[in-house]
Amino acid sequence: MPQSMRALVAGKVGEPTDVLRLESRPVPTPKAGQALIRVKATPIHASDLHVLRGRYGFSPKFPTVGGHMECVGRIEALGPDTEGPKIGERVVAVAVPAVPAVPGPHVAGTWQEYLVADTRRLLPIPDHLSDSSACQLAVNPLTALLLVTRELDVQPGEWLLQTAAGSTVGRLVIQLSRHLGIRTINVVRRRDAVEEIKALGGDEVICTEDEDLLQRVAEIAGPAGARKAIDCVAGHVGAQVSQALAPGGELVVYGALSTHRQADPAALTIPLQARSVIYETKAVRGFWLNRWFGTASPEDALRALSEVRSLVADEVLSIPQGQPFPLERFTEAISLAETPAHGTKPLFVFEDGRDKDDR
Repeated sequence: MPQSMRALVAGKVGEPTDVLRLESRPVPTPKAGQALIRVKATPIHASDLHVLRGRYGFSPKFPTVGGHMECVGRIEALGPDTEGPKIGERVVAVAVPAVPAVPGPHVAGTWQEYLVADTRRLLPIPDHLSDSSACQLAVNPLTALLLVTRELDVQPGEWLLQTAAGSTVGRLVIQLSRHLGIRTINVVRRRDAVEEIKALGGDEVICTEDEDLLQRVAEIAGPAGARKAIDCVAGHVGAQVSQALAPGGELVVYGALSTHRQADPAALTIPLQARSVIYETKAVRGFWLNRWFGTASPEDALRALSEVRSLVADEVLSIPQGQPFPLERFTEAISLAETPAHGTKPLFVFEDGRDKDDR
């Protein structure tokens, strides 16, 4: 095993392409209860870039390795007196704080060749599941599952209203909802996205480019209305979704795409109508996967991840093939991650002669 490794490190807060540098670092040593993972593939999420820009829910201590959530790899070594997983086993590692997620935790970066992880948060991965799919299990598919089944407990036959239906999570919500018998009302910005969402299985699609969201929800859901919704746009659209809900309805907000490049926290707003919230007793609350991971027990987290693994393996949920990049091409990879409607998740990949058939 080498003594040093490559890592993509941000020296300070700023634009990712300005502050990231490829560095050589010592290979970390696992402690008791930890495993050393040789990383095979790790995605670039928008949230990874938000962390570097200083607009996310926590700020790591800089300099910091980029990537803060998920990767797939093989166990290279175990800490002293550590039992359970085996060296050579292929696993998904979830890099999360060991304490409840609050502003300020330092989370291990995944954009490096080796990392250490808590063995209780390692999910074994079968060989038939590609590196591309495996390294994307723990964020978007898990978010979709938790929002639909845990946060809102949407039942078969109910309407679920969602914004950004063409996003990665939005598409997974549609797939999962069809599997569970849930009807979806899907909000998109562009008219050319409507047929694509319908072909994916969306029951109804509202295009805010030329349709009135409140009016269309009322027409679709009828007198009973839509009582459950998820939103990752925030801003004016998120406020409209809240207003469109039936009395007693619930809205879970998990993102703020309307302010994607905004670094001022004061600009991340949802201008709710007080009359609608108060007199129709609606609930609006947030969901942050990092906080869920920080507060869920390792057993609960692995149960949820195992459910996601089964849904992907059974092809209920489809994860699009990612586009691989070596660390040296990080500027190009980040540019792809920032391209609107790119449809392809950029992945940092690391060569390992022992695992060439996994790619």
